[in-house]
Amino acid sequence: MTFPIFLTPRTLLPLFPNASARKLLLLVLFIFVFWVVFMASKDHTKFLFHFNNPITLRRWHIFKGFLHPEGLQNASTSSAEAELMVLEILEKFNRQIPPRPFTDLSTTTSAQESTVTIFNPRDTYCVGDQLDVLLVAKDYSGRKKEYGGDFLRARISSPALKAGASGKVTDFNNGTYLVSFTLFWEGPVSLSVLLMHPSEGVSALWRARNQGYDRIIFTGQFLNGTAPVFTKCGLTLNTNAEQCQYLDARDHEAFYCLKPPHVPCEALTHMKTNNNNVSYLSLQEQFLFRRVNMAVEMVKSLTITVLPGNRNETKKKKCQVGMKTPFPSGYTFKGRWISTFCEQKEFSNINDITNCLTRKLIYLMGDSTLRQWVYYLSKVVKTLTLFDHHGTGMFQTHVLLDVKRHILVQWKKHGHPFVTKKLFSVKDDNYIPREIDQVAGDSRTAIVITFGQHFRPFPINLFIRRAINIRKAIERLFLRSPETKVIIKTENIREVNENAEIFSDFHGNIQNLILRNIFRDLNVGIIDAWDMTIAYRCEDVHPSTSVVESQVAMFLNYIC
Repeated sequence: MTFPIFLTPRTLLPLFPNASARKLLLLVLFIFVFWVVFMASKDHTKFLFHFNNPITLRRWHIFKGFLHPEGLQNASTSSAEAELMVLEILEKFNRQIPPRPFTDLSTTTSAQESTVTIFNPRDTYCVGDQLDVLLVAKDYSGRKKEYGGDFLRARISSPALKAGASGKVTDFNNGTYLVSFTLFWEGPVSLSVLLMHPSEGVSALWRARNQGYDRIIFTGQFLNGTAPVFTKCGLTLNTNAEQCQYLDARDHEAFYCLKPPHVPCEALTHMKTNNNNVSYLSLQEQFLFRRVNMAVEMVKSLTITVLPGNRNETKKKKCQVGMKTPFPSGYTFKGRWISTFCEQKEFSNINDITNCLTRKLIYLMGDSTLRQWVYYLSKVVKTLTLFDHHGTGMFQTHVLLDVKRHILVQWKKHGHPFVTKKLFSVKDDNYIPREIDQVAGDSRTAIVITFGQHFRPFPINLFIRRAINIRKAIERLFLRSPETKVIIKTENIREVNENAEIFSDFHGNIQNLILRNIFRDLNVGIIDAWDMTIAYRCEDVHPSTSVVESQVAMFLNYIC
């Protein structure tokens, strides 16, 4: 009589004397048992979803669907690649901005002592020519600097013509710089090179920026029944007290609040911020950021006369997403922005604007410089009506509708960090990548993204990670809807602020370079707000109507 043989670990292991083979066998058995249990489950899809969920503590319900069943292995691999990219970019800038300690202020770059001369001067200059200027940086004692790294801003202008353009600065890393200008218009042209910060100040800002997250104080408002309760929040919290953790496991984004007693974490409704009286600069370094020592003119009355050009201009292609944007990407003339790399339509006629917008879904994602577009469009296109989104304050979601023409324009602020002293709602907050994930997309859908101003007070790795996550979301969007138009608006320059440690345009310049690097080979359009605001000389965190009009016109050229 024969008996059935039951395959159990006890009966099978003697057949595999090798230790490695035994480990492999146990792994196979584990997978088999899991598969049996999984298939036997009455609701195996739900079972798999719960198994696949990463563990997060006190997950924030208003960040919709953070725990998608995206596959732990793929998510882990993607996160590891993103973190590696963050470190590579950070290391690159660490090499480019080495420490520049100084014992005496007289050894730092002096705008007055430095010299600016026209390189290889000509008798005449014509429209289309390039004008090169050689700048030799010197310290306060008149000694030539032996290294570069000064943060310079170059511009040519003709105020009578309402004309302006950026200049391109080449740093030879030995105290000399070549500043190149393209002469776009005829007539008298004035040259300007501003010493925004000496290299010693640049080095100090870079070191200080990456030292801490505590320059901004976040205060969260929770709702305890009908009574508001306020507590400390932040991107990091140094405490052993119980915290509410609002995590995006896929994208490695996190925000925290001290948990109010007897109030659930889901009751967080509003947020506001204040500047903290914290500095990572030495007293000597802080002297470099007094207003009189920033944005100092280095050119002593340098003007040339540009004659009409006799060259035949190459016909430019129509503006479209995916085009590479040079620097400068355009110039202003008679108050209007003119692109250097593509053919523009003016969109000066309201009917042209309306026709372009008809049957379009437009999603504006980012900071308040994009909210300015909503205000501009509502004034120009009278048929666009502001829809009451049942929010409060200027940071609520803004929606413009034209039901007859099937036009929707929506602005929604980006997720943390958002820096403002005014209380704003976080009930429907989302990071930009998650917002992009919720857009179906088609040939009549356009997304405009801008972020940066609110990231300046924080270590640069936060900005890099967000940019990488946005790129990945755009790539996912293009997989399901490659015809969707995506436009990136760079951040603009702003007023020269004595709180340079937080708000300096140096931070914005670094972020601009990072943004261009991360999105360089993606099929997106670029609206170079940085270049525009230098050309217009609009030093305001919220640019003038002329700048906004030029930005919107560039956007319309991309989508129509």
